[in-house]
Amino acid sequence: MFPSASLLAFSLLATVYGQQVGTLTAESHPRLSMQQCTSTNNCQTQQHSVVLDSNWRWLHSTSGSTNCYTGNTWDASLCPDATTCAANCALDGADYAGTYGITTSGDALTLKFVTQGPYSKNIGSRVYLMDANDQKYEMFNMKNQEFTFDVDMSNLPCGLNGALYFVEMDADGGAARFPTNKAGSKYGTGYCDTQCPQDIKFINGEANIEGWEGSPSDPNAGTGNFGTCCNEMDVWEANKNGAAFTPHVCSVQGQTRCSGEQCGDGDERYDGICDKDGCDFNSFRMGDQTFLGPGMTVDTNQKFTVVTQFLTNNNQTSGTLSEIRRLYVQNGRVIANSKTNIPGLATFDSVTDEFCNAQKQLFGDTNTFEQLGGLNQMGESFDRGMALVMSIWDDHAAGMLWLDADYPTDVPATNPGVSRGPCSATSGDPTTIENSEANSSVTFSNIKVGPIGSTY
Repeated sequence: MFPSASLLAFSLLATVYGQQVGTLTAESHPRLSMQQCTSTNNCQTQQHSVVLDSNWRWLHSTSGSTNCYTGNTWDASLCPDATTCAANCALDGADYAGTYGITTSGDALTLKFVTQGPYSKNIGSRVYLMDANDQKYEMFNMKNQEFTFDVDMSNLPCGLNGALYFVEMDADGGAARFPTNKAGSKYGTGYCDTQCPQDIKFINGEANIEGWEGSPSDPNAGTGNFGTCCNEMDVWEANKNGAAFTPHVCSVQGQTRCSGEQCGDGDERYDGICDKDGCDFNSFRMGDQTFLGPGMTVDTNQKFTVVTQFLTNNNQTSGTLSEIRRLYVQNGRVIANSKTNIPGLATFDSVTDEFCNAQKQLFGDTNTFEQLGGLNQMGESFDRGMALVMSIWDDHAAGMLWLDADYPTDVPATNPGVSRGPCSATSGDPTTIENSEANSSVTFSNIKVGPIGSTY
């Protein structure tokens, strides 16, 4: 997740958000199966479910149906301050398919970009994998393990991002640490990532209304004084024209509320507690512009399998995370990851601390990834447990140019690391694509987890 304000792009064009539990709409989590493998061809199916993030939900008074938040404004009578608002406002259940365009079938999850419901227009979504008991988020430790899934993003154009990633959220959504949070993981609370998003309506069981300002580009979003930070492992951020996998780390453990410089906003981007840039491996950016895309080696016009291996220094779960390796499978063929092909950069095909340091130095990027602990810090986050997130979104901050186009836009595209994909500078304009690409979608399926070499 690159731009510091990108999460503003998630928006429901109606009324949303909260921490108490409402009773006007029943909450029923869509079922989604996955497989736990122990060795090659030895995988057991497990039944799980997904839950919608709380930021999308209808937020209304606990005593009725009066909205607590409309457009980008809090109701002053229900929400005069952070604690009163949390007591007065309730999150309600979700109509996953009808309102949010979220559907499951067996082991497949489909997220639709724009859904026109009977009362509202929904843009994007974010869901979390629940445990087998449907009580808490499923927590993963991927050290000395591999994570595999199929993805169909043939209907996901420039400017959009179908993302699958891990974040160090609380398994219960923060309910135990913050007793004013009565909704918890069953209603998708407790989100955090390395961008320290400040558009989250409730953080640490309190409304984020202090200093709240509406977004200048999104009439249904805003930001408060506080952000919510934690370690993040982006396994997959992609559309049909580009993809990246990126570890990001923080100096803190678990979900942490930030304020001021800690959040790393704007000019303080590299002064905060998290590494917002991360250490990305994007094949196009790394010099192979024919590897992944429509009709290319990995053909994004068709479904394919993504395998990510998290290797340790001693090949044991007790070891230190030392390498993140990627390969693909399509039409029965195993495809090795592309190799770097940039003058002045040694040949790499995986993420290691050596790769990250060499890449940052050549591109002239600030190396907060190394400063905050690098892969060792990422591994320690996995030791504590990370939740699985799947989402579809557009980017009001930077038009997704950091993923699929030339970025930054104020330097020559010929500079190393600037060209990240083939898309144009205007391809990710939210006002345009929320209409022209409204029917876009991504499907994640066939999730498998197991020892190295067991899932494909």
